[in-house]
Amino acid sequence: MPRPLLSTVAVLALTAGLGACASSRLEGQPRNRGLGPQAALDMSVPAMPSAPITSAPLAPPPGAAAAVDAPPPVGADVAVAPATPVIAPEPSVASVAPPAPPPVVVASGRSSVVGNWTAKDATGASCRVSLSSAPALDLYKASAAACPNKDLSKVTAWDYRDGEVYLYQPGGTVTARLRQGGGALDGALSKSGASLAMVR
Repeated sequence: MPRPLLSTVAVLALTAGLGACASSRLEGQPRNRGLGPQAALDMSVPAMPSAPITSAPLAPPPGAAAAVDAPPPVGADVAVAPATPVIAPEPSVASVAPPAPPPVVVASGRSSVVGNWTAKDATGASCRVSLSSAPALDLYKASAAACPNKDLSKVTAWDYRDGEVYLYQPGGTVTARLRQGGGALDGALSKSGASLAMVR
């Protein structure tokens, strides 16, 4: 046999032998020839059922303050405060009457009679009587000047009780009782009962 033909026959025999070995070695393997390793893996794992995909922001880590504008995480329990009704202010009324002026108070009482007076008795004689706010034991100091009436000239104290002015002599004797009326004091001398008026 010529030499070139011999080498061709040897190559064919070797090729046929290698092919048979490869074929017998792969017979126990699954028939995934021609597929890549990922395709072979996909075929051996059952497919997972697909579900809709949703997204939500993550909750802040513990101890961190949540952003003011961030919505609460999906599924979180959110306490909702009850809605407070908004009450609109009442419109101002232009026809509201102005407040009434304070009532005019006519001065009365002890402080309203303190000061200098002109005393006139029933005979028409007059003199000056001064009623002071200075205390004298449980009364107040008083004085009389140039009074023709002897009892009135002895006045040294006075008091105001139940709307009346009492004029006293030393020792507590009541000289006169006068009631306040308008801007004057009208009454009578205690001993004689003669009328007595005191004006400013």
